[in-house]
Amino acid sequence: MRIHKDWYKDRGYPHFTNKTPMSIRKNIERYITNNKKVAQHSFSPLIFKEIKQRRYKLSKFKGIQRRSHKKTKKGRIVTNKKIREILYATHIDAHIYSYYTQQIISPKYEAYIQKNDILSESITAYRQIETKDKLKFKNNVNFAKDVFDEINRRENCVALVLDIENFFPSLNHRKLKLAWAKVLGYKTLPKDHFNLFKATTRFSYVKLKDLKTKNGHFDEKELSKHRKQGKHTLFESIKDLVNSDIIIHKNQKKDDTKNLMGIPQGLPISAILANIYMLNFDEAVINELTTKHNIFYRRYSDDIVMLCKENQIKLVEEFVKKEMASNKLIVSIEKTEKTLFKINDGRLQCYKIKKNGKLKENIPLNYLGFEFYGYQTLIKSKNLAKFYRELKQTIKRKHKRVESVKEKHLLDEAPLFKRNIYRLFSYKGEKSRILPAKRTSFIDEKAETKYFERKFRGNYLRYVYRAADELNAPEIKRQLRNHWKILQKTMKKYDFSNVKKDY
Repeated sequence: MRIHKDWYKDRGYPHFTNKTPMSIRKNIERYITNNKKVAQHSFSPLIFKEIKQRRYKLSKFKGIQRRSHKKTKKGRIVTNKKIREILYATHIDAHIYSYYTQQIISPKYEAYIQKNDILSESITAYRQIETKDKLKFKNNVNFAKDVFDEINRRENCVALVLDIENFFPSLNHRKLKLAWAKVLGYKTLPKDHFNLFKATTRFSYVKLKDLKTKNGHFDEKELSKHRKQGKHTLFESIKDLVNSDIIIHKNQKKDDTKNLMGIPQGLPISAILANIYMLNFDEAVINELTTKHNIFYRRYSDDIVMLCKENQIKLVEEFVKKEMASNKLIVSIEKTEKTLFKINDGRLQCYKIKKNGKLKENIPLNYLGFEFYGYQTLIKSKNLAKFYRELKQTIKRKHKRVESVKEKHLLDEAPLFKRNIYRLFSYKGEKSRILPAKRTSFIDEKAETKYFERKFRGNYLRYVYRAADELNAPEIKRQLRNHWKILQKTMKKYDFSNVKKDY
């Protein structure tokens, strides 16, 4: 059954302003729906954190290419980690962003792009698009299937996967403002929308690591004191933040003309603004490439894939480079992945087109977490590696906790709670279920515990099995056929009292 997202969300993280539980929703809604109040609303600083994604990539060392977690850059060996900069807002600010996104901007954006069916089908990210049976909304599995099905239909074609450099940090503010007003149907932004525009372009932020003042952790005594006063905040008030030694940074990313650029990645409004910004590019591709040259186009945020004939590659690359430049963005043509598909011995086969024009057989098209070979579809190998890495790291952490409990309470034995491990990392957690939960809050300095139920939506294996069914690719299930053996073997490495070892 299709469920439309609710703009109101009870967020759990601590920030500079208090939490907004469901009990005060009406008060929050009354404030947010008053555009005069939103136009005068003072947005608080964001909190900045880095998400580091470990990558095992092909790198060159002393003239030899090999896969590694490190690479050589300017004569130095550096990590291959990809760092994503995420900024998140206070609870009340997040509600404003979310309400304007889902109730005002997105409906206007949808009405605009649905005037052109080809345009609407081409933009897939951050939208609620119904499946053919109208029972649910499409996800990245469905979007990947659309591309793979089109390749199968065309048979002889080239898939170009284009890379936009530093997408969110590179958005031009003037172009964003004009596109925003265009979608709303105005020449200039109304005052409430203009206040949101200023908040997302001239933002300030505090680094999360600067707030963790106790050996890399929050000051729990201070947080507990605030909670007893009914404040789930990092400071008693914004004034305390301003008067503290914590540095409040401002957006200082500038383009070649010394003008500010970029928007924060992580706000509820960031995704729709990215789609709005790319609207001119989307329309240009549809009008000039799809309509005139039958070039298939799909854009999932900054992941762009185009399907064309082999003799159209130069046409596509030159057009994309020119249009991106006019939108103040940079697309790396050198990093463009080119995969040729053609029938070989009665089956569809893939070939990577190298820089020198030569073909390398059986190098798949990587798109939205899948590897498409033409004759088979697999989960991306790095995603599987991440799953097994998390499995092993989780059990290792559990073991450290068990050892500390044994040492603290002078115990000879300490068990591992295997049910939680199985739920997260095995076929036993594939099905969704209702789990008991509790939440403790302080009211008038007295602790009150509420018991409730939460829905467990299934683990990574649930996603994999569903992807295999959606893509009609049983080979995907075979990729995880050894997960139970690996899980048992990992648990046996450590000294848990309820895990039998092989002797």
